Amino acid sequence: MTLKLSTEKERIAPDDLISYDDAIKYWSSIEPSINGVLGGYGDTTNVPRVDIVGSLIFYRRVKTKFLKTSEETKYGIDFGAGIGRVTKNLLSNICDQVDLLEPVENFVVKMNEELRVLKAQGKIGEILQISMQNWVPKKTHKYHLLWCQWCCGHITDDDFLKWMDNCRLALKEGGILIIKENNSTDLHGNDIFDPTDFSKTRSDLHFKKLFKQAGWNLCLTMKQRGMPRELYPIQMYALQPDKNP
Repeated sequence: MTLKLSTEKERIAPDDLISYDDAIKYWSSIEPSINGVLGGYGDTTNVPRVDIVGSLIFYRRVKTKFLKTSEETKYGIDFGAGIGRVTKNLLSNICDQVDLLEPVENFVVKMNEELRVLKAQGKIGEILQISMQNWVPKKTHKYHLLWCQWCCGHITDDDFLKWMDNCRLALKEGGILIIKENNSTDLHGNDIFDPTDFSKTRSDLHFKKLFKQAGWNLCLTMKQRGMPRELYPIQMYALQPDKNP
């Protein structure tokens, strides 16, 4: 999650400015804490609570309209999981077991500490130290819920489309992919590059174009409310694969 930022580089092919190695170096220098992963908006602010509440409200709406009820074990995966904040406070309450994917080593170490109780309860599956663009889903494992929050900006459009193809393979029939991301505030709808963590922020329209290009149906969308005004607007997207892409 980043503050609004404006530079000349934002208007010069942001995809070409994304650097996976530099992004890992940056996040490896950040304290593995709520305050660190949320860019200074830790537990002394209302951001962590508001975020989880907003996500839960959105999930419940999605579940009511689009998710089929069944008695089978429900598996989820948390992409760009940081120190496990979203899994600990949200996904572990709506999934029977959650896998987590995070490329930054010190975050993974902290994640293992934060989730030790849930691990003992069998609520945590695999913790994978890998970037989302390098993730290859297992053919034998299908997820009911794929959750990706504040990390899509770290991968290029091409890699984002490849990742969505992999999500299609990993998603159980009738399951859902939820993406929660900042939206660009550029007046012309351009992506905004952030030289601090070598990521970019896409516009709502850009996301929707990518979803369509990847062959996914946008089932429901909702804006996150209650965040500080200096932050980018945040949008939640619920998606299912188009059966006839």
